[in-house]
Amino acid sequence: MPELPEVEVSRMGITPHLVGETVAKITFRTPKLRWDIPAELKQMEGQVIRNISRRAKYLLIETDIGSAIVHLGMSGSLRVLDAEIAPAKHDHVDLKLTNGKVLRYNDPRRFGAWLWTEDGTHAALGTMGPEPLTDEFNPDYITEKAKGKRVAVKQFIMDNKVVVGVGNIYANESLFSARIHPTRPAGKLTHKEWALLVDEIKQVLTTAIKQGGTTLKDFSQADGKPGYFAQELLVYGKAGEPCPNCGEPLEEQKIGQRNTFFCAECQL
Repeated sequence: MPELPEVEVSRMGITPHLVGETVAKITFRTPKLRWDIPAELKQMEGQVIRNISRRAKYLLIETDIGSAIVHLGMSGSLRVLDAEIAPAKHDHVDLKLTNGKVLRYNDPRRFGAWLWTEDGTHAALGTMGPEPLTDEFNPDYITEKAKGKRVAVKQFIMDNKVVVGVGNIYANESLFSARIHPTRPAGKLTHKEWALLVDEIKQVLTTAIKQGGTTLKDFSQADGKPGYFAQELLVYGKAGEPCPNCGEPLEEQKIGQRNTFFCAECQL
C-alpha cells in the first residue's frame, strides 16, 4: 500500500507535467472506486491546473473552481503518458490535457478514490493531525497529546488524528531507530523519548522520499512503476533475521491488527 513517501513522490512526479496545463477531458471507466466518482469532477474540463498539493495520503489537483481529491488506496498509481496510448486493464480514470498528454490512474483493487471539493475541505479528509515533516509535529505537541494514553505507542503514532501519514512500514522503522519498544503505552514515554522518536520519524520519511526521487522519470514512461520504489528497510518484513544492531533475531507481533517487527533486545 502506498504510504506518505510514495504519495509525495507521486506528487513530485506528476507536478511538472500538470501544473499550468489545461484539462481537455476527464474520463471514468468505472462509476465507483472506494466511493462513487462524483459527476462534479467533470467541471475540471476547460480548467487550468494551478497546483498539486498533498494532505496526508491524499493528492489535490487544484483549479480555480475546485480540486480533484485523489487517494491511491491499496494498489493505485498515477502515470503521465501520451494520450494516444490505449488504456490497459485497471486504468480507471484519464485526465486528458490539451497538450496531448494524459494523467492515467490505474488501480487493480479499486480501493482508491477520486473525489471533488470546491473549497479544499471534504469529509474524507476528516479531522487530521499535523503533517509529520512540519514544525507543528514536535516533541512538545506529541508529549501533550500522549498524556494519559495507554494505547501502544505504535498504534498512537499511526493515528491520523495524532499525526498524518506515519504508516505501518515507517512506524516500525522509526521505533527501531529510536530504540523504543512498539508495545509501550504512549503516555509512558518521556519528553526526551518523544523528541528522539519525532526526529526519527522525520528522518525515516525524508530518507524514503529521497530514495523515491530516483524513480521520478517513471511517471512519463509507459512501462514505469510510479508510486513504488526500493526502500532501505532495517526491520520491516524481516522477522527471524539478525538485528542490524545486536545480531539477535528480529521478532514479529500483531499490534492493532498490523504486523509489527522489532528487536526485543534493542527496543526497550
